[in-house]
Amino acid sequence: MRDDPRLPSSPGFWRSPLRGPRFTSVLGLVLLAGIVVLLVTGLVSYAAYNPDLSPVNDKTPDKGILGFYLFDWPTGPHWLYRLNQGVHVTLGITLVPVLLAKLWSVIPRLFALPPARSLAHALERISLLLLVGGALFEFVTGVLNVQLDYVFPGSFYPLHFYGAWVFFAAFVAHVVLKMPVALRNLRQLREEKEKKDDLVTPRPAEPTVTRRGALWFVGGGSLLLFATTVGQNFDGLRRTALLAPHGGGDPGSGPNGFQINKTAAYAGIDAAETGEDAWRLVVTGRTGTVRLSRAQLAELPLYSAALPIACVEGWSTSDQWWRGVRLRDLAALAGYGGDPPDVFVESLQRRGAFRRAALRANQVADPRSLLALYVNGEELSPDHGYPARIIVPAAPGVLNTKWVARMTFGDL
Repeated sequence: MRDDPRLPSSPGFWRSPLRGPRFTSVLGLVLLAGIVVLLVTGLVSYAAYNPDLSPVNDKTPDKGILGFYLFDWPTGPHWLYRLNQGVHVTLGITLVPVLLAKLWSVIPRLFALPPARSLAHALERISLLLLVGGALFEFVTGVLNVQLDYVFPGSFYPLHFYGAWVFFAAFVAHVVLKMPVALRNLRQLREEKEKKDDLVTPRPAEPTVTRRGALWFVGGGSLLLFATTVGQNFDGLRRTALLAPHGGGDPGSGPNGFQINKTAAYAGIDAAETGEDAWRLVVTGRTGTVRLSRAQLAELPLYSAALPIACVEGWSTSDQWWRGVRLRDLAALAGYGGDPPDVFVESLQRRGAFRRAALRANQVADPRSLLALYVNGEELSPDHGYPARIIVPAAPGVLNTKWVARMTFGDL
């Protein structure tokens, strides 16, 4: 079966003259650098949700030792999450052509017989299968999440998180096994003939493009994806983000004319419950409960902060001017006059994973953290969280709760 050229297990079945150790090594080293950045930014993004602060924030409750690196997410610089998630999503999409080319370049090895020639070879084959499967799973779920297509079973957060660790374990094993070979192959780039390798076909077909041309083609595809994705991070380029759901949409004009994720109608917010007569902010803490109307909130000392909104899906806004009551001042109303504690925030929204969220004490204490009533000099629109919303520097967008109904201060 191994020598029958009609079967994929035969080296003669794969006839492209482009395949070879040097070609796949170039792609592999590009992926090595890119995937390391993706892993770091992905894990940092997970830490930004403060999953060890409250079960409400923790979408992977059985993570165990995989949460060893979690830390208190800082509030500065205020664009930290915007940069991190923009790099993570944009780079992930940009690397798709490189990943596909890499998988194409090594596909003969997936069908090679015998399955294992030795224990070391068997471990290499297992790591390769986990690597290929993990890469496809992570990239597919990531792209689907960016496109708001939740066709995969279960929640994106645990699927992507646990899948990342499986992929990374296989990735490390593969790098350890293959890095010396890849570096050796790159040192031989100027040699005319390639050494014998299982990727080099014994029955090469007539070439239609050079290897350099193939690499340019892959690079061009990556550049095209970059150009049609990166704009979702910049207001002036947003309409160029053809592959981003939040790129080409028109958010309207005026002070509230900037990108949103979920509208008030989607969240089921009834205008009757946000009216001046009906809505009250319930603040609970050490000294009991305080109920405040929007008019009473507006009579408290108000402060302004220029902060962006950044989403896990990769899109973000530029800095918007928010004005409202400092979270630390609301904590003082609840009996915490010194250093404020954590806060548990609840929304009028009745469904959705983040209708409730917890913020750490350092986020509450930051003077730029506000319960915003106004944006860019005008009252919040319903879609931006009227009558009041949370805005915290460097926090993921879903933790900037809209349509706030209740705030409970205390150690979580």
